[in-house]
Amino acid sequence: MSVVVGTAGHIDHGKTTLLRALTGIDADRLPEEQRRGMTIDVGYAHLALPGGAALDFVDVPGHDRLVGNMLVGAGEIDAALLVVAADDGPSAQTLEHLGLLDALGIRDGLVAVTKADAAGEARAAEVAAEVAALLARTTLAGSPVHVVASTTGAGIDGLRAALSSLAERVSARLAAEAAESGGPRLAIDRAFRARGRGVVVTGSLRGGRVAPGDELRLVPGERVVRVREVQARGAQVPVSDGGRTALLLAGVDLDDVPRGAVLTTDPAVVETSRIMVAMRAPAGLAVAGTRFALPAVPADRDRLRLHIGTAQAGALVVRGPREAIDLPGGSSLAILRLDEPVAAAPGDRFALRRPSPGTAAGGGVLLDPQPARGISRRRLTPERAAALAADPGSGSARLDLHGGIATGGTTRLAPDVAAVLDASAMRLVAGHHAANPALPGIPLPALRGEVARVARRQVTLNRAAADGVAADRIAALVTHGALARDGDTVRDAARAAGLPPDVLAAMDRLEAALAVAAPPALAEAARAAGCPPAGVKALEAANRIVRLEDDLAWAAATYRELSRKALSMAAVGPLSPAAFRDATGTSRKYVLVILEDLDRRGLLRRTDAGHVLGPRTLARMAERAARQTQGGDAS
Repeated sequence: MSVVVGTAGHIDHGKTTLLRALTGIDADRLPEEQRRGMTIDVGYAHLALPGGAALDFVDVPGHDRLVGNMLVGAGEIDAALLVVAADDGPSAQTLEHLGLLDALGIRDGLVAVTKADAAGEARAAEVAAEVAALLARTTLAGSPVHVVASTTGAGIDGLRAALSSLAERVSARLAAEAAESGGPRLAIDRAFRARGRGVVVTGSLRGGRVAPGDELRLVPGERVVRVREVQARGAQVPVSDGGRTALLLAGVDLDDVPRGAVLTTDPAVVETSRIMVAMRAPAGLAVAGTRFALPAVPADRDRLRLHIGTAQAGALVVRGPREAIDLPGGSSLAILRLDEPVAAAPGDRFALRRPSPGTAAGGGVLLDPQPARGISRRRLTPERAAALAADPGSGSARLDLHGGIATGGTTRLAPDVAAVLDASAMRLVAGHHAANPALPGIPLPALRGEVARVARRQVTLNRAAADGVAADRIAALVTHGALARDGDTVRDAARAAGLPPDVLAAMDRLEAALAVAAPPALAEAARAAGCPPAGVKALEAANRIVRLEDDLAWAAATYRELSRKALSMAAVGPLSPAAFRDATGTSRKYVLVILEDLDRRGLLRRTDAGHVLGPRTLARMAERAARQTQGGDAS
């Protein structure tokens, strides 16, 4: 695994010359850079180390007007090589570069005090001590300082040996980080068209391996692209597992892959224009009595420039009453609203600059690339923010902060939110039982709707997600035995299935009351029997009563007897309502309802002469005769 080392330091302090002495490669690749003798854009070189390992160097411009380009290179480095000229000593750009490395959280590095041959031994030692004192106030505290002379080669071998030790230490850290990552990730710092071949992008690969044929997401944009070829340090390779990498892509135009975009398979990397961060104040660095940066955290409504990975965007700092949280370790919580989308993931490091004058404004770590909106923002507390800051990659800490997160058509809930919904469902069921003791339970759609409303009062969910959450929580309660489901009805599991005994007894009384040829009005009979509406519905559902009108019903057995009587009379000759009335001892009110029902079902057919057997009855009789004939033939 290759380690990417970024240079830093003031213009004319010898960064590119030092890399040439270390690697034999001129990192100034542009003709304009070679003509002017200064680095304008990011340049690259590499150094083979004993044992087959390699260092990839990113050479950044040192001019104060090119700090944006410097941060493109520094945004994706693993370690830093700070270069300070012995004749000049630390100067303005030295301090700003060092402050930005501190903002990015770079902890591994070396210092090269160059031009020792021109400044003299005493001056070089003085500058080395001054630089070590500056480092003590940054994340690079304790980094070794080496005095070298690039033109004569003095100290170069010792610096190479120190770089080899640095590479060994950093490689172990990168391997551990890659094992925990969600997939490879390459932030594009350069893109160009290779004549006759296609579009090539370069960047520092981390988090996994990339090989020809792999498909990667392009973020922002969520487009999928295919890798045709992989190169490392100018040579085609079958696979790259880290370090400076070039990818030849299939089916993309140069405009599709701008600097700052990310190629990845890591699902944690998302497109975002609003991020939650833990910010640190800029390092308070001073030299020769001049203060470089005031160590103050950016304030609410400050407009800054965000540098993250190889991307940069304008950023508005939001630290309102809810977000004004101080975190452990000296960081402060903030929301950054970006002028344009970037690709980002939890744990990403970033730097902030003030646009005018161009000075460092601090930096920090990204906590949440998609902060909670709406009602879920109420869950932002110092305790939850501190838990996320302690482990930005923790899915459980982010879930606790949001309360609910919808991904891939499903929604995960924080434990406390799930508990609220469960308690709400149980309370709704118990309340329904108390208000409607005669009913077997609460209708499932009604329960889901109420629990979904509770969910939307707890966390920010759209209607479909809330409905899904409600269904999931009710199903979980049923699975765990707290609730029971009978078809589309839900009841307390401690309550017996079906209707209460007193309702069952009332149903029996009502059925008996309707077991006559001329039954009383249904509402009156139910009232007399003490049978609630749920009992009436249950009798209908069980086919124990036949309800032909809203207030007219018969016991099912009685109605079957009346129907058979009508059919038998119609089989002899046309049946008149009067004849059926006399035969049943009822009244015209009842017989007309029965005959109309039989006509409607096709069992009878009304004629001018009276009711005769209908098509369904005749069909049944024909089928019965055919079966009897077949049975006789068989015998």
